[in-house]
Amino acid sequence: MSNINTESKVIQGLAPVADAFAGSIVSTAVNMKTFSRANFFVIKGVGTTGTSTVTLTKATDGSGTTEAAIPFYYRRITNAGVAGAWTLATTTGFTTTAGSAETYELAITDQMEGLALGDKPFVRLKATEVVDSPVLGGVMIVASGGRYGLSG
Repeated sequence: MSNINTESKVIQGLAPVADAFAGSIVSTAVNMKTFSRANFFVIKGVGTTGTSTVTLTKATDGSGTTEAAIPFYYRRITNAGVAGAWTLATTTGFTTTAGSAETYELAITDQMEGLALGDKPFVRLKATEVVDSPVLGGVMIVASGGRYGLSG
């Protein structure tokens, strides 16, 4: 199958769970020296009142050493699949809305914040609970523009 995309990789950022955003969580990290773009998808299922502040951070390694918040783009996608406009988030991130069945897409490129050439190429999502109420959810990451013909 010659049309298979071998330059992107789907990564489980946070496995789906009943109270996914309880307290403060971090996703799996993406090395932006390996990919030119990363899209993080925060997927919310059932949960009517819980909210979280979502940020992206860069670090020297995948565990978050010398972590620093960075600006990024995001948009909200409704249950009906309608995507809102892209918005630039500052280092303080954004707070999700209360409600069920919505997705947030966060986007970052290797050129933003000097990720490809800098000393902090690892990016991960961080969510800090604002309204303490369980939300079924998880995080999926699509890293694309693989520089080394990655597969699988």
